[in-house]
Amino acid sequence: MTSAHESMVSAAIAAIGAAASTVELKAIHAAHLGKQAPLTKAKSELGNLAPEDRKAAGQALNTARKTVEAALAEAEQSMARAELDAQLATETMDLTEIPSGTSVGHAHIVAQAWEELEDVFVGMGFRVAEGPEVETDWYNFDALNLPPEHPARDGFDTIYVNHGEPGQTVLRTHTSPVQIRTMLDQKPPIYIVAPGRVFRRDTADATHMPVFHQIEGLVVDKGIGLAHLAGTIEAFTTAYFGEGFSSRLRPNHFPFTEPSAEFDIQRPDGSWLELGGCGVVHPHVLRSGGIDPEEYSGFAFGFGIDRLALLKFGVDDLRELFTNDVRFLSQF
Repeated sequence: MTSAHESMVSAAIAAIGAAASTVELKAIHAAHLGKQAPLTKAKSELGNLAPEDRKAAGQALNTARKTVEAALAEAEQSMARAELDAQLATETMDLTEIPSGTSVGHAHIVAQAWEELEDVFVGMGFRVAEGPEVETDWYNFDALNLPPEHPARDGFDTIYVNHGEPGQTVLRTHTSPVQIRTMLDQKPPIYIVAPGRVFRRDTADATHMPVFHQIEGLVVDKGIGLAHLAGTIEAFTTAYFGEGFSSRLRPNHFPFTEPSAEFDIQRPDGSWLELGGCGVVHPHVLRSGGIDPEEYSGFAFGFGIDRLALLKFGVDDLRELFTNDVRFLSQF
């Protein structure tokens, strides 16, 4: 570097060292590296030098600019960090104590029901399993023994996603695909519950929503039958609803179970409430999950978490759960 270049660099370094903020550093950048800066003007003057001197002068000028640029970058990084620390220090809030009279939030009514259901089933020996909300047609329908012509696969009922081959990707219509994924992922014995969000082309009304929540249970082990299902439903009913409630099974039909049933809950006043579907896992479903139905059997059940929340908290309209009206939610 020539003495002229060294003088320019020294002036820039001194200015950088005296800067008190990133704003001042930006001004220094313009003054020492901008279009009108001495180092920039020196570059335009290289053409006036003799050819044999031009290369050495250019290298010296380049070294000078890089020295200033490096000093600026280091200072800007250090200054920005210091300014951020100072800002965070002034904006820090003490959250260890809640001021008297302050309103405290709480879990949503659906989240409360969801968490309580998980606690009940975990206490009965189940574990919680999860799966994706966007599913392939195979996991959502084929593996669960729903034939191609089944009405549930129609576009009027199912929301198809524009991904891959047409009709091959869906927003899951139930949490049952988690059953298949679990069976493919682990060997029996299997005792799981799968809570989650599901999607259907339903018009929103007092008892239906296009987005809602379900919980499914699956047991696969040796010697499992309908009696084990009935006993599990009854144990759940007592554990969740309390003494005075009981359950019953009514014959029904579902493609993924055989035999199949609806299960109802009887209130202490003697009235019955239909809660969900259940049954012995169909051999085709076990095979889809990679399990030999000659060696293992199982049962499955499922019901809506949202409707259970309505029942538990005495709400009449399902839509109230999704309007996010604080006046309504604060009651629970």
